[in-house]
Amino acid sequence: MLPWLNSDHFPLYLAPMAGVTDVTFRGLCKEMGADVMVTEFVSSEGILQRDDRTRHYTEFNDGQRPLGVQLFGADGVRMGEAARKIIDWKQPDFIDINFGCPVNKVVSKNGGSSLLKNCPLLAEVAHEVAKAVSIPVTAKIRIGWDAQNVNAVEVARILEDSGIQAITVHGRTRAQGYTGLADWEVIGQVADAVKIPVIGNGDITSGTDVEVRRAQTNVRGIMIGRAAMANPWVFQEAKHYLSTGTHATPATVEQRFALMRRHCELAIARSNRGGEYEIIRSMRSRLMNYTRSIPSGKFLRGRFGQIGSLMEMDDILAEYQAHQDKFANQPEPEDDLPVESP
Repeated sequence: MLPWLNSDHFPLYLAPMAGVTDVTFRGLCKEMGADVMVTEFVSSEGILQRDDRTRHYTEFNDGQRPLGVQLFGADGVRMGEAARKIIDWKQPDFIDINFGCPVNKVVSKNGGSSLLKNCPLLAEVAHEVAKAVSIPVTAKIRIGWDAQNVNAVEVARILEDSGIQAITVHGRTRAQGYTGLADWEVIGQVADAVKIPVIGNGDITSGTDVEVRRAQTNVRGIMIGRAAMANPWVFQEAKHYLSTGTHATPATVEQRFALMRRHCELAIARSNRGGEYEIIRSMRSRLMNYTRSIPSGKFLRGRFGQIGSLMEMDDILAEYQAHQDKFANQPEPEDDLPVESP
């Protein structure tokens, strides 16, 4: 039922990230070699209320397949209804259930990772959604609520018994958020405990990371999240390493600026919510995330924090090149902390 997870293929997934993995960014990552896409999470209640903004999150094009729409909620019957509506609208390849989001506004509504504390409700949600639709249903979880409640193996078995056909495991607890290290030992335990495919997620930034985790565990694929925000080339680089055993030549600064500009151009072209200034302003945090893969990122973040037009991007590139020439033979100014994901 999930042909991209056959024994001859080891797919790379782009992780669903709220405010990041919209249809435009997914398209760029697909070009860079991402195999499987998952949308930003979507409220099942928003879908049932036909909220235009919520429906917007389900948009994709056929070039992004295989693709799943990710739902969150805590009422399995209602979520099943929402899944059917999405299938009527867009016909995705699978539905993914979010049992991992650590954000308070989701957890406080009994969604996301809160269900890791309520296994009977989690089982009911999974069962009802899987029963409601004719396409595969998958799920994404964290390894547990906190360090004292790491129950990913138990949860994975429940999901398998409930009709879920693949599970992505993020190797952190809800309490960790995005801090600390992902626990790949637990991810490996989950992969050994169930018969359905398990996708590993957490701290994957290179082809070496993919190769190591594939060798150490029985995961059937890898999901990449925050590394792609700064470096969408990570999929291309990882595939190059897996096929050749050598590291690909990193993208140049000019190539990275070209991608940033193209991202902005595509966002402007797709938008019906404002002019160039409003869209570029909304892209500021995205542009600042891209700087994590470029030397002297602090200098660029200072410029991108104020950007308001495409023309300014050309000016910023010229300023950056002059800045790099100035410090070519000097220690690089101390950078600030990297921009974190939302």
